[in-house]
Amino acid sequence: MAWDMLPMLAVMLPVLAMVAAVPLGARGAERLTLAYAPVGLALAIGIMLVVQLGGVPIRQELGHWAPPLGIAFRADGLAAAMLLTAALIIGAIAIFARADFGTAAGAAERRQAFAFWPLLLGLWAAINLAVVANDLFTLYVALELLTFAAMPLVCLDGSRATLQAALRYLMFALLGSVLYLLGVALIYGSAGTLDIVLLAQRVRGDIPVMIAIAVMTAGLLAKTALLPLHLWLPPAHAGAPAAASAVLSALVVKGSFVLVLRLWFGVMARVPMPDAAQILAGLGAAAILLGSVAALGQARLKLLVAYSTVAQIGYLFLMFPLLAASAGEVAAKAWTGGVVQAVSHAFAKAAMFLAAGIMAARFGHDRIADLSGAGRAMPVTLLTFALAGLSLMGVPPSGGFAAKWLLLSAAIGAGQWWWALVILGGGLLTGGYVYRVLAMGLRAGDPAPEPAPVAWQRDGIALALALVSVVLGFLPLAAFGLVQIGRLDVSP
Repeated sequence: MAWDMLPMLAVMLPVLAMVAAVPLGARGAERLTLAYAPVGLALAIGIMLVVQLGGVPIRQELGHWAPPLGIAFRADGLAAAMLLTAALIIGAIAIFARADFGTAAGAAERRQAFAFWPLLLGLWAAINLAVVANDLFTLYVALELLTFAAMPLVCLDGSRATLQAALRYLMFALLGSVLYLLGVALIYGSAGTLDIVLLAQRVRGDIPVMIAIAVMTAGLLAKTALLPLHLWLPPAHAGAPAAASAVLSALVVKGSFVLVLRLWFGVMARVPMPDAAQILAGLGAAAILLGSVAALGQARLKLLVAYSTVAQIGYLFLMFPLLAASAGEVAAKAWTGGVVQAVSHAFAKAAMFLAAGIMAARFGHDRIADLSGAGRAMPVTLLTFALAGLSLMGVPPSGGFAAKWLLLSAAIGAGQWWWALVILGGGLLTGGYVYRVLAMGLRAGDPAPEPAPVAWQRDGIALALALVSVVLGFLPLAAFGLVQIGRLDVSP
């Protein structure tokens, strides 16, 4: 069917746009990226509608060669949700970034602008490939493309500090890639295929497979920045442009997280691992608590938001023991809660980083202690930060509340009440560091400089993303049924 081509188009079109953007220069690459944004959004909406209305995943066998000889793309409900999230956020960031990386008519083109736009398109292609690829080696290609598109965005200004941060990111990413590829080789030697659907039917819990799952998971956790493998993420955010920080926190770490889900609840769908799942959730709980405490102690706003990302990633891993130890309605709540957390966090954290970037640009710094007067000088920016913070806290009604309530309900239903305590404690700590910024911003102080003419557009983009993270909480539970389509489905 013609609809089967949509997942491939979602990957190939941004790749073609990236290749075409390079010879066009900075100005042409900017125009091409902005022109492609509505096309990418239309593709994502189309995939979502086909999956939702059909009730089954979209599956395409490239070249009409079926696995294990060929490669298949598979867009299920999780993929559809992530494709739409990526399209909305990257499109918004592209508009926001024009103030920093745009090239005015008659102005000289800059190196940073020339690099930014093709890298953004490459990152978009990598995210899409990471969520629709259906074999482990193609997913490895997606991971590498994601790393080598995201890493240069960290050091666009070329300063010593950002280059060091980018190299640290690269070292963690390469370690993760080596571990992941080692696991791929072990699984292929054991099962004779890398297709996830076929592996789910063939894989048993023998020693080579379990070793492979362990090393692959470790590699993916390094790329996801789950504590204690998070050391690359805060420095990467500290000096990166606001647009780069937003896409890194909102989307890049989610790509590797989706691979962890595919590995544990796709490849290993018939091999329960409840004890290992408890370990993963334990790391997630440590990330929630320690990451939030670290955020409370930061003097710089961007580092506070970066450690908040470390903490919020931890919530994603609380779904693992709930899925491994339960079925039916409880498992459905855990799955939905985890996916909604990933989506709502993406919008809220993108908005929060953009707001932090606007404040840093207006004040000339991001020192929290010196942000007094921000509420009077830039009320929309501070409102954006507050709305995003409310979603991260899980205050109703917001997407973060819906996600955390589903996870909390699943924890109680599965008899694992201790994860509910972690969720509640994490929400209180999140409130602490969000309140710290808001209290300082609302204090009377010298006003910041007058905004530039484009400031209202940037404020509007950031506010729109924050509102999306809140509006998700108004949707009825049935609206999240999309993410259940294809869940734990081992049939073609």
